[in-house]
Amino acid sequence: MNVAKGIRHLAVVGLLTVSTVMASGCTNMVVFDPKGPIGEQQRDLIYFAMLLCLVIAVPVIAITAWIVWRYRDRPESKASYQPKWEHSTKLEIIWWGIPILAIALLAVVTSIYTHRLDPAKPLKSDAAPITVQVTSLDWKWLFQYPEQGIATVNTLVIPEDTPVKFELTSDGPMNSFWVPQLGGMIYTMSGMQTTLHLQADEPGEYLGTGANFTGREFAKMAFTTKAVKRSDFDVWVTDVKAKGGALTDDSYQQLVKPGTSPILTYASVSDGLFQRIVHNYSMSRGAEGGLGRKATTLSELHAEEDEGGQLAPDLNPQPGANEGMEDMDMDMGMNMEHEDADAAGTGHNH
Repeated sequence: MNVAKGIRHLAVVGLLTVSTVMASGCTNMVVFDPKGPIGEQQRDLIYFAMLLCLVIAVPVIAITAWIVWRYRDRPESKASYQPKWEHSTKLEIIWWGIPILAIALLAVVTSIYTHRLDPAKPLKSDAAPITVQVTSLDWKWLFQYPEQGIATVNTLVIPEDTPVKFELTSDGPMNSFWVPQLGGMIYTMSGMQTTLHLQADEPGEYLGTGANFTGREFAKMAFTTKAVKRSDFDVWVTDVKAKGGALTDDSYQQLVKPGTSPILTYASVSDGLFQRIVHNYSMSRGAEGGLGRKATTLSELHAEEDEGGQLAPDLNPQPGANEGMEDMDMDMGMNMEHEDADAAGTGHNH
């Protein structure tokens, strides 16, 4: 009896120790230290799912330990092994009904949060939102501020208590944009634009990163998100315009080349740069990313028959595609000329 009490006390101490360690570690787990409304709601959903799992897991683990201890084989035991199997409707309802209810409850709550946390859904706020256009490159992040007319590389500055609308794309491999303390993780894909709304409730510096493996330097695709007061944000914009360079189409072609980059700022941005990255990105295999390389579709590579049975003209011929045909036409023309000459000569001799 004293041994059983000692084991129970040891189990309680162990659970308290594990709980204390996990609680103290939350300060280092940025997901559990949110600084925005989206991050807070996502943390609450995680807590709810964990609690629901513990409600089931803890009793099951405790009962399993008790059964192993209670019905263990002991040397002094003289009882014969005579198991009696019997069906119990009540027990079946308990150990099937509780998990089913837990899963149903988790499904309902998750569904509610999924609709509430739709990344494309604007945040309600008295402050006017700002727009940031995000482009993932190899291996760096480009942030454009269309309303302010500036751009940065590997640093993101936003005003506090202000909704931020992120428009995201990629000029390279698919990646994932993620600022854990603000919440949300969304893909950046070439030739597509995704939308994410976030907000920082207090000033601070928050880790931002890419969450997809994209090659050799993918681990260096980290950036700092600085949330500052609105007045400080305006001062920063003015400073960038005074000291930054110009992000032209030519300088972008240099930036888009694979490689890491330090923090850069641009005082001006080429008009329509983000839209051209989205719409003009080349999807041809082996083609380099960047401006001026228009997407090539299968309908442009292969001629299609129109309603009258004629072949549609190739509106976007590939370089060198007709060289072989032109050479063949020239050879056939020369052969025809020789045959005509031979025929004329033969007629003259006769």
